[in-house]
Amino acid sequence: MARVAGVDLPRNKQARIALTYIFGIGNPRALRILTAANVDPFKKVQDLGEDEVNRIRQIIEEEGQVEGDLRKDISMNIKRLIDIQSYRGLRHRRNLPTRGQRSHTNARTRKGPRKGTITGKKKVTGK
Repeated sequence: MARVAGVDLPRNKQARIALTYIFGIGNPRALRILTAANVDPFKKVQDLGEDEVNRIRQIIEEEGQVEGDLRKDISMNIKRLIDIQSYRGLRHRRNLPTRGQRSHTNARTRKGPRKGTITGKKKVTGK
């Protein structure tokens, strides 16, 4: 089991796919890391040697933030927007779309399930 950046990579997947299980690494970055480490992207993780895994691990550490550091930076950026009370920060605080999408009829993913209309009983007028 190859463990890189605190994540266990799935053994039966190709190296280029397995690296995308790490937060902050997508397909293009995974291919760039593997070519820099001189590792075949189509090789299965279970077939990787210890030296290849170490080269991949070293390149990921050199290249930049992944996993915990990246998550922390993203949450700190959102917290900063909320603290300075920018428009985007207000949208984050209210759990609404932050990038200009329409929210009158859509945005159900962000807003959650619909709240049904609450109708009160009609008051009976006495004669």
